[in-house]
Amino acid sequence: MIERPRIDDYMSRDLITLTPGIEINHAMNILLDRRLSGAPVLDETGRLVGVLSKKDCLKAALHASYFQEWGGTVRDYMSQNVETLDAGTDIVEAANAFLASPFRRFPVMRNGKLVGQVSRADILRALRDCWD
Repeated sequence: MIERPRIDDYMSRDLITLTPGIEINHAMNILLDRRLSGAPVLDETGRLVGVLSKKDCLKAALHASYFQEWGGTVRDYMSQNVETLDAGTDIVEAANAFLASPFRRFPVMRNGKLVGQVSRADILRALRDCWD
């Protein structure tokens, strides 16, 4: 049997990360300016504690429009129950994880540490490369 590539062969390693204490409007500007759909949130020790998505920012913006002012931090709006994939996961398993999930990206972990992020496009590229 041919060994399939793993997601660490295709994941992004150069990540923009956020911290829980960043003001939500500042974090939203980072996502918009960098054209990111979301970013991992790390605590002061570098541990993954959440993910902030554009959808989370939309909630904050709607809240701000109602009260006519920005308020809150990333901590107040981020998703805390984060689904991750292990760096050693093969691309077929990763494709199945994407099909079973609404997420466009997964943080990638190795030995409990964030080492990258993999997207649907990364997995499509990996599958294309395997059977092209």
